[in-house]
Amino acid sequence: MELAFYLSGLVAVLATVGVITGTSPVHSVVYLIVSLIAVALVFFALGAPFAGVLEIIIYAGAIMVLFVFVVMMLNLRADAERTPPLWRQPIYWLGPSLLALALLAALVALITAGDIEMAIDGELITARAIGLTLFGPWLMVVELSAILLLAALVTASHVGRRSDPGHSSTPRNAPNRGDTP
Repeated sequence: MELAFYLSGLVAVLATVGVITGTSPVHSVVYLIVSLIAVALVFFALGAPFAGVLEIIIYAGAIMVLFVFVVMMLNLRADAERTPPLWRQPIYWLGPSLLALALLAALVALITAGDIEMAIDGELITARAIGLTLFGPWLMVVELSAILLLAALVTASHVGRRSDPGHSSTPRNAPNRGDTP
């Protein structure tokens, strides 16, 4: 258990350093996904499997997909179409591959430790209890966060939209002021 905890923590720190020092936004998002999965493994090692599953589903799943779409819509590197992709070179696969192997080793250590039961001291919280709490007294906060994410997606789409240089701002059938009928 301790080996999985420390190894997952090390992978989380190294992947976060990859996020900060990354030059490509897409690579930074991929490193962030690896970091979030490592944090989920830390939760598993600490005996909180539900928090680990929520970490993977909510953060590494839904929110990271949103980030990837926003990064792709903004197309921050306009010169990427002219240069060949660097991800095809093996040197760029070395960092993520080593981090993924370390996470795999931590997962194998967790499974072979035999402490799959993960006894938790205190009250057991079920998915039903969390759902009743989120959609009971915290319903307005959940709905406002959903609206905020939707507004961020619409804003990113608007900012990332390219204007056609041959397209004028006037409608196609609108008469010009200099035209005679």
